[in-house]
Amino acid sequence: MNTKFIELTLGSYMISHGYNVSNEEVTEVISVDRFSKKLIAVSRVKSLSEKYILTDYVDGRWIYREYLEDYEEVKSRLI
Repeated sequence: MNTKFIELTLGSYMISHGYNVSNEEVTEVISVDRFSKKLIAVSRVKSLSEKYILTDYVDGRWIYREYLEDYEEVKSRLI
C-alpha cells in the first residue's frame, strides 16, 4: 500500500530559511501551546528522529516539527 499522507499530532516547530553569508543556518522558532493533528504528504518527508519530523516547506525552506507519536510507529507507517 502506497500511503500518500500521514496523520501526526504536531506541536512546536522550527523553520529553516537557509543560510546567511557566514554559512550559519537562519531559523525561526515557533512555539505553540498545544499539539494538534495534521496530515502531511509523505512525499514531503525528508527525515525522522525520535522527536522531530523534517519536511520540505514553501520556497525551498525546511520545517522541523515536534510530534507526539511513538518513533517506531511513525517509522513503520513511512516505510
